[in-house]
Amino acid sequence: MPETFIGLFPDVGGSHFLPKLKGKLGMYLALTGYRLKGRDVYHAGVATHLIAREKLPELAKELGRVCKASVSRSRDVVEAAVQSLLDQFHQQSIEVDGKCFSLDPYVDNINSCFGNPSMEGILDALQSDGSKWARDQLKTLGKMSPTSLKVTCEQLQRGAGLSFRDCFKMEYRMTQACMAGNDFYEGVRAVLIDKDNDPKWKPSTLAEVSPDLVRQHFDPPPDGLELELLQYV
Repeated sequence: MPETFIGLFPDVGGSHFLPKLKGKLGMYLALTGYRLKGRDVYHAGVATHLIAREKLPELAKELGRVCKASVSRSRDVVEAAVQSLLDQFHQQSIEVDGKCFSLDPYVDNINSCFGNPSMEGILDALQSDGSKWARDQLKTLGKMSPTSLKVTCEQLQRGAGLSFRDCFKMEYRMTQACMAGNDFYEGVRAVLIDKDNDPKWKPSTLAEVSPDLVRQHFDPPPDGLELELLQYV
């Protein structure tokens, strides 16, 4: 789901992993909602392994064998065995697949245009690019919630410097701000309920989205309740 098209933002850890993708790919995916499918998830750096569909039953069988044989072994030994097995099946699949990342032809454009620190700068860069690809991105971004675009842009820049735990705490604050606003409800209505795909954003333009409105998405919730994460082993 392109979150910026339903008045939201890339949640469930998006602020943690998207800034870690190569170049400005994370910012591009977050703002445009470009859908990664199959091998693209691996080539983008989101997935760690690529396993061919026809090899999945064999992989499942081998994982079961490894786990059964590792009942009395240490966690490190089991993880190493599983990693080795995944690497083996991944290598076999890559050799057979041989296909490239669908966004490879546009990597330079993405890094150039989506490397700007503001939404206004990104749009200006796309205008200057002038290619069909750039025009398509402008058309896509023009459909998104202006508030979501600016908030998401800020989110990824902040997330790049935060820990995993702090990213989730930040995203909780952001969800509370979205729930108190207009665009999330309107986006869900337009895409999932009425399905007219014609959301009425408020504010309706980027120029109307003030720095103060963006900042409010990262402030502590009015009720003072923060996300508390459990410690894990």
